[in-house]
Amino acid sequence: MYDLIGDIHGRADELEALLVRLGYRRQGAAYRHTSRQAIFVGDFVDRGPHQRRVLDLVRPMIDGGAALAVMGNHEFNAIAYHTADGAGGHLRPRNERNTHQHRAFLDEFADRPAVWAEAVAWFRTLPLWLDLPGLRVIHACWDAAAIRRLAEGPGAEVRLDDALLHAATRRGTWQYRAVETLLKGKEIDLPEGAGYADNDGIRRHQMRVRWWGQGRTYRDLYLGPESAAPHIPDDPIDGDHLVTYGRHEKPLFVGHYWMQGTPEPLAPNIACLDYSVAKPGGKLVAYRWDGEAVLRPDGFVACERGA
Repeated sequence: MYDLIGDIHGRADELEALLVRLGYRRQGAAYRHTSRQAIFVGDFVDRGPHQRRVLDLVRPMIDGGAALAVMGNHEFNAIAYHTADGAGGHLRPRNERNTHQHRAFLDEFADRPAVWAEAVAWFRTLPLWLDLPGLRVIHACWDAAAIRRLAEGPGAEVRLDDALLHAATRRGTWQYRAVETLLKGKEIDLPEGAGYADNDGIRRHQMRVRWWGQGRTYRDLYLGPESAAPHIPDDPIDGDHLVTYGRHEKPLFVGHYWMQGTPEPLAPNIACLDYSVAKPGGKLVAYRWDGEAVLRPDGFVACERGA
């Protein structure tokens, strides 16, 4: 029996409150449950006020067997930002935009670079996905073809070794496309001439898709800022661009997508647990899984964001 917990983004107070609500109690350095195990879907860091405290909470749980976790795109970004590229720079360039996105995490470790390096090294121990008896967990998108190619065998867990890390940060490689999809979601090209501005004001000519959904046009399957939706063409999508996750497959838990409102399954066997705790009005969300194949709306447990 598992309690799956969504993106935390440095919100340590909400994490502790949610763990207590789920029946976990501190035993020594770690929160534990007498009969359950937590699973974190990634994105422990960036944005929130308590980056180091979140890691001080989750690491003893994971290292001590009280929890499992997968890597989020923010952990991947932290690794790439920290890692030299061999040509005088870093795998994630330390430009103004990337540094700004990563600022909350960097600031908390500014006085302790060795602790920062050790935290980033721990991020590399996190698998990209979990395929467990009865359920699966990945940060953003279960792409079976990408997973098969990365795993090079059924059932394998994959972590970032040096070769994969360097390949996955080089645009144009199959490893880059695979890791981008698994950790950030499925994207497709918009028709020629179409585009929109994302939340950061950057002009985009690709769109993220609702790979769990049904639809025939770009607008049907668009996933992103609502303000951009009117700029998405209503043209039919040609070809088989989408990742499909069959209704007969094991329950799948993801984060990443900044959902809002009342938590509910995306599909009978798919749940997103990211309900925007990093934003005012958001919440930290968990799902209490007891082995069911069809996910229940009443399986969600939420803790509202504090001040």
